[in-house]
Amino acid sequence: MSDRGAGITGSAVTGPVGHGPAGDGRTGTGRTITRRALLGIATAVASGAVTGTAAGAQASAATPRPEVPELWREFTRTPYEHPQIPYIGRAGRRAGAAHFPRRPGAGVLVDVRAYGAEADGSTDSAPAINRAIAAAGRAGGGTVLIPPGTYRLDGLIRIGHSDVVLRGAGSTRTKLLATRSLTELIGAYGSRYGGDKSSWSWAGGLVWLCPTDRFASLTDAIRNKQWPFEGWTGNKRDEWKTLTTVEPARRGSWTVTVADPGALAPGDLVLLRLADDPSHTLLEHMAGGGPGPEAYYWDDKTKLTSYVPYEWPVRITRVRGRRVTLERPLPLDVRPEWDPRLTTHAKALTGSGVEGLTLEAVETPQSPHLLDKGYNGVTFQCAYDCWAEDIVVRHMDNGFGLVAASACTLRDTRVAGRGSHHPYFCREGSHDNLVDRFTIEERTTPAPANIQLHGINVEGLSSYNVWSRGDMRMGTFDSHRGMPFANVRTDITVVNNGRHGGDASAGPLFGARFTHWNIRVTNGRAGLMRIDGLAPYSATVGINEVTEFDQIDVPDFTGPLHSRLELYGTTDAVRPRNLYDAQRGLGRDLQRALSR
Repeated sequence: MSDRGAGITGSAVTGPVGHGPAGDGRTGTGRTITRRALLGIATAVASGAVTGTAAGAQASAATPRPEVPELWREFTRTPYEHPQIPYIGRAGRRAGAAHFPRRPGAGVLVDVRAYGAEADGSTDSAPAINRAIAAAGRAGGGTVLIPPGTYRLDGLIRIGHSDVVLRGAGSTRTKLLATRSLTELIGAYGSRYGGDKSSWSWAGGLVWLCPTDRFASLTDAIRNKQWPFEGWTGNKRDEWKTLTTVEPARRGSWTVTVADPGALAPGDLVLLRLADDPSHTLLEHMAGGGPGPEAYYWDDKTKLTSYVPYEWPVRITRVRGRRVTLERPLPLDVRPEWDPRLTTHAKALTGSGVEGLTLEAVETPQSPHLLDKGYNGVTFQCAYDCWAEDIVVRHMDNGFGLVAASACTLRDTRVAGRGSHHPYFCREGSHDNLVDRFTIEERTTPAPANIQLHGINVEGLSSYNVWSRGDMRMGTFDSHRGMPFANVRTDITVVNNGRHGGDASAGPLFGARFTHWNIRVTNGRAGLMRIDGLAPYSATVGINEVTEFDQIDVPDFTGPLHSRLELYGTTDAVRPRNLYDAQRGLGRDLQRALSR
């Protein structure tokens, strides 16, 4: 079954701005926006990237002549259904809110020193910090302050209650010095797919934000050597109940019709569950459909097929009869052959964050590839609407992790020190996350033999994630097989010297609707940057001239890929400059137009 019909048709916005019903040619207010009006708004948004905005203020006389690509004009006509560019304008915490609350409204304010923490660099302060976090959790939320100084950690830090914020005095003033790895603290962690790999190579953190019960079940399984699934529905993916089945709907719809709304209410966080069928038409749909995905042999991709059902966490914003409106538009079609339903999930961690500190491990040699001991930084797991801001991790095996995490924001984060396996990893069905203003520093020690550097990783059917405003002094855009789809990298400068990973059993490198927008490749290497010859139904827009060398890939799918390349051979000329900002701006301008 081809998906090529889901393109740019009709004369009005096909979904709402905000939380209105989709598919009726109206916005959330019930008013219609014509294509002509929408194109005017889109042009204004694109022009705003040249003049009158912070981004525009960065332009100089040396900047090439700005150009607005045809793909942007197309996208604005059908922002929720475009065949190559995903709608990611609501990625991140609270649908991409620019600012985080400085303190939960009814929360307590506690100082870790009152629980015994010492800023002397030699006293183990992990138990005291965890006691302070637990006290804030028992109080229903709050802010845990870590004043300036260096705090030794001989254990990991756990945030398992919602609405708890761990706040240092700033990444240059508060340091947590970690002395032990996750292997030492929890135990060896093998792979559920066999072999001698260490799953600490892509899981867990020395600051670990994960719901208390889910953390306990995960670590109990690891200690018992029963290597778990790590996502929203338990160690065996069987801890869920059906709330209601869902009628067919199109990708980009904000509203679905359910069989029974009795168990649903505004504000509920639910999972949309889509199971594959024996013909793997769900996987074909994730790849864009058509002859290439239909001809692909899926049955031996056992790691990939273990990632389905696809589980997408989303909040309900409105229930009217059997019509249920969602916080974000549907990421995929909803078809009866995929047994679509809204379900329960493991209790989520929501509204929690970590801010203003450096997490540094004692410097140890980097382990051989896939044998990491677990000197890992900050990881979010089964977390929704959570965040990290102004965080530096140093001398870590793996820097920042998103594991079955959704709608989280990492802002002003930095990976530094002796070099990391995955500076950033995004896996196990992580969706709608935003990594903004991030830096991967050049390693401070020579790379040992038998290691591998990935960069910004995405895998495991993860979708609608955004990496924005990046300074990557090493690494690559690591699409790590497992067919991630509908992800965006935008406004990034990169020394492209890393490599992607991924087992052959994990299937394709890319699904549909990957977009690389305004990418500046300083060493001229094409691999994983220019993707019009690799990724189906995807877009590469505004990239300087690059050539293939080092790791060179071939497309996973046969036949035409229906991918697009625009403004090739330019540097920082594409407008809008930042695709995420532009999509958010487009939504705001549409709302203003409707209010007139």
